[in-house]
Amino acid sequence: MGNPRPEKVAVVDDVRARLDQADAVIVTEYRGLKVKDLAALRRSLAPLGGEYRIFKNTLVRIAADQGGPGSFAELLVGPTALTFVRGDAAAVTKALRDFARANPLMVIKGGLLGKSVLGVEATVALADLPSREVLLARLAGGLAAPMQALAGLLAAVPRNFAYGLAALRDQREAAGEG
Repeated sequence: MGNPRPEKVAVVDDVRARLDQADAVIVTEYRGLKVKDLAALRRSLAPLGGEYRIFKNTLVRIAADQGGPGSFAELLVGPTALTFVRGDAAAVTKALRDFARANPLMVIKGGLLGKSVLGVEATVALADLPSREVLLARLAGGLAAPMQALAGLLAAVPRNFAYGLAALRDQREAAGEG
């Protein structure tokens, strides 16, 4: 066997870089889908931070072996496409799931979340997670509630201190110390 062709080396390097930069990678099978359907899918994923790409499985396996988990290679069988996610994996997975419902020829096979390999169930479960914006809003709301309680508590301290002083004064006057 000779040296690999430069084009193949370039593709492996490209895939390796995409795997390294992605927050998640969703693996799908696209057997039988029309080019126009795949183009529509690409357009729907792009604003969410998803990039739908098709590479030769052997080249993806080589790229994954250079630093990815071994079991990821098991997903690379048949006509496989990779959706590289930068950002909200839940939103991209939801868009893929919705597309698969409308186009049963596309099948979600699994994926990578960070360096963890996910099976089909875990990958599809990502679609049911709240979006990043919803989670951030919940976090902000969760942080705001204790802050409001603390502000109320801090406002009550001088007021309660004043009540305490007035009660102490009244008590002393009643005892004839005033």
